[in-house]
Amino acid sequence: MLERHRREHPPLRDRTELWLETHAHELAIAAREAARHADVVDRWGARLAGLLTDGGRVLAAGNGGSAAEAQHFTAELVGRFVDERRPLSALCLSAETSSLTAIANDYGAQEVFARQVGAHGRAGDVLVVLSTSGRSPNVLAAAERAREQGMHVWALTGPGPNPLTERADEVLTVPAASTSVIQEVHLMLLHAVCAAVDARLVPAAEEPPSGHERTGELAARDAVRAGVA
Repeated sequence: MLERHRREHPPLRDRTELWLETHAHELAIAAREAARHADVVDRWGARLAGLLTDGGRVLAAGNGGSAAEAQHFTAELVGRFVDERRPLSALCLSAETSSLTAIANDYGAQEVFARQVGAHGRAGDVLVVLSTSGRSPNVLAAAERAREQGMHVWALTGPGPNPLTERADEVLTVPAASTSVIQEVHLMLLHAVCAAVDARLVPAAEEPPSGHERTGELAARDAVRAGVA
């Protein structure tokens, strides 16, 4: 009787271990599938590198965990991802708490992102929206408003097709069953976009003065990176 109880109700540590093993397996499969989006990720990076160094702007939004990832993404652009470079103009609409609460109070929750898109978005800018379901009404409204204003809409969602994939210009889908795995792969993809941006921008600390040779210090650093020093 005791043995049967143990089989049906394993210790909490065993349940945690099983969850981790199952999650890691699902995550590995989803990450491999996401790697097939490399061409789209690189295209986004190229587009952003050109846009953000030419006076353009990227807006980002999502709900819950997706809101945190949208803010993480814009922070990497305004600050830096890996290499030193110029700051880039990126706004996370889900981080604007005073705007969010004022808009929700005056216009309703569906407008919390769309009205900010109307305020900050310009033709040619990019809106990055995240929704694991692809059905969040406020995210869909933001995508529609952005398209009306001549912006490019890029979406990260879970399995498609869904209403958001139909409203976006380009989409990165993650065909996973669990929300947590979708969100983790979304973050991986956003980091990959940041890496693609950085690959196209000369690190600010290494930009040589026009008509001059690199300093000995920078040349030595290049040699170390190349493995010859």
